[in-house]
Amino acid sequence: MNKYRIITIAILSLIAIFALLIALNLFGPKKDDTLAVQQRQRSQAVTVRVTPVSLGTIEKSVILNGEILARNQVTIFPGANGRLVEMRVGIGARVNRGDIVAMVDPSRPGEVFFRSPVVSTVSGTVLNAPFSIGDTVTTQSGVFVVGDLSALLVETHVPERFVASVRQGMRAVLWFEAIGGETFNAEVIEVSPVLDPATRTLRIRLRFLNPDPRIRAGMFATISLITNRKADVPVIQRASVISTYGSWIVFVADENNVARRREVTLGIDSEDYIEIINGVELGENVVSAGQNFLTDGDSVRIVE
Repeated sequence: MNKYRIITIAILSLIAIFALLIALNLFGPKKDDTLAVQQRQRSQAVTVRVTPVSLGTIEKSVILNGEILARNQVTIFPGANGRLVEMRVGIGARVNRGDIVAMVDPSRPGEVFFRSPVVSTVSGTVLNAPFSIGDTVTTQSGVFVVGDLSALLVETHVPERFVASVRQGMRAVLWFEAIGGETFNAEVIEVSPVLDPATRTLRIRLRFLNPDPRIRAGMFATISLITNRKADVPVIQRASVISTYGSWIVFVADENNVARRREVTLGIDSEDYIEIINGVELGENVVSAGQNFLTDGDSVRIVE
């Protein structure tokens, strides 16, 4: 009796094993199905570009407009009121200190006086001559403007909101419409002690660090004045940062190609880059394109 019971149990066990194998074969996951799931997951991953956090130099600047001036630019005034009867020099002429540059006739109707000479008080080049022969001038009329073209200055006016950071020695980059594709370096050498009450701006002057004979007095310059500079700080592309509810976040792609949301603290920024004070580490891959479509934990597909 025990012998038959053992045989029966063995047969039932074999039947159960076969049934289990059949069920697994019919309903269990297949290799092809697993591959399909993986492919579907990959197809649902968000396509992104990443940029590693790296050390760099970042400069914050303000863009201004400026004018090129001659150093020691001086206006020449006549010594008497009268009619301008002679001009001995013209624009572009070289004059020396003490040269007679014009004559004024102070005569009035019924009276005759000797002509009064207009004397240059400086040596340089005539930059402007706003009057013509026959004009009536006074001792307050600037007959000529004479300047030293051997050294040029840049004059510009800084808006009030930026004046706290302006100081002598600050660097700037300049470019000119007349000299396309090139930039020139300059530094601040003069800062006005007061703001212009009418425009609420601060006048500053800069000198060129790399003078060029193509730059001439009277030219118009665009100035990028560097107000802050940091070297060897962690930086990322400015486009990587997202503003959300008063905070700043980025997404980092981990080693499993999963996006991780990070809240970050920012420092100074430039046109293309921004300083990261904390929130990410050097070498981490920050999503720099496609981040606006991500949520924390999303799978990502990284492209170059």
